[in-house]
Amino acid sequence: MKRVSIKPFSAKITLGLEKGYSKEPIDKSLVIKFIQNYQDQLVNDKGLLLSISLSECTIILSGQEEPHLNLNFINYPKFPLEETVLKTEIETMTKSLMSEFQQNRVVIEYLDETVMFENSSETDPRIRTK
Repeated sequence: MKRVSIKPFSAKITLGLEKGYSKEPIDKSLVIKFIQNYQDQLVNDKGLLLSISLSECTIILSGQEEPHLNLNFINYPKFPLEETVLKTEIETMTKSLMSEFQQNRVVIEYLDETVMFENSSETDPRIRTK
């Protein structure tokens, strides 16, 4: 049996399942379809394979309770990529997901940093800040 080992890499995108702050739900199957199309485009355009583990969760912050998806990434040893390439492609995908599903803010957690993309400083009105 062959053993393959590479330097650890991990990233997690947390994506809301409501459009903007409208409470209008986003169907998980639409996100999956978008991701699959995006992955196909990456393979066709750049020859890159970007594997994603998807799970459901709920974000709770003060008065907000919103369903989310966690998109988890590793540097898959079968098709390894440079860390800079991984981060670039994950961040590009995040921006595409934000645009497609009308998200104001999305966070990416890496092993060495946490990155937030934000379209405006507006926050969900359900979040009680005072």
